[in-house]
Amino acid sequence: MFNLAPIPVPDLSGRTILVTGAGRGIGAALVHTLVEHGATVFAGFYGAADMGALAGSITLPLDVTSQSNVDAAIQKVTSFGGRLDVLVNNAGIITPIGHLSDLPSDALRPAFNVNVIGLHRMTVAALPLLRESKGMIVNAGTGAATQPMEGWTAYCSSKAGARMMTQMMAMELASDGILARFIGIPPTDTAMQGEIRQAGLNPISQIAQEDLVDPMVPASVMAWLCSAQARQLEEVILDVRQPPFPAMMSVG
Repeated sequence: MFNLAPIPVPDLSGRTILVTGAGRGIGAALVHTLVEHGATVFAGFYGAADMGALAGSITLPLDVTSQSNVDAAIQKVTSFGGRLDVLVNNAGIITPIGHLSDLPSDALRPAFNVNVIGLHRMTVAALPLLRESKGMIVNAGTGAATQPMEGWTAYCSSKAGARMMTQMMAMELASDGILARFIGIPPTDTAMQGEIRQAGLNPISQIAQEDLVDPMVPASVMAWLCSAQARQLEEVILDVRQPPFPAMMSVG
């Protein structure tokens, strides 16, 4: 349906990368890809995790809504080697799904706590390391950040906040040599997409599972963004489906 394929990932030897939301789905696929290409990877996961996919990484229980938990994770990165080249803020939630008028206002808090405040919390905690390496921040995005979708008040609104948060990072951290990127991800075959199908509230929920994008596609793009080559891109807001990435894909 989307006619997308993974892109080539360069050698990442010598680069240290921290990935949040690494326990399953795109995060787990990303960790596998990064390790496969030589990076030292810290895989932050919350709850159950696919430990097989995380083989070769340094696993960290990581709740991005907890300051003490985030501080402990960054301390472990610091004590391990004292270097961090890339922070990948991949942790995200879509719930609650439901019509705006049916949602209690407080039900929106978890999505904002993870999708927006979690980005800020992780980034600020990692800043001393990122300043030293003149590193990169990669924030997992979505087209829902700019396109309202029925039933996704929490997700669309919080991801719009994450998009702007990325632009703020890019503007205010540039003087430190730190780059920030927001990468839009198409409907992908993950557990989150299962929640979407179950709710059945908008056209995305009607996409058959076999037509969804393989998690290795966005994982490969995010892995490429972790490379030194990615610093050549000036755009802050990117999308897997838009240049330069489709030109890198070999679609059979």
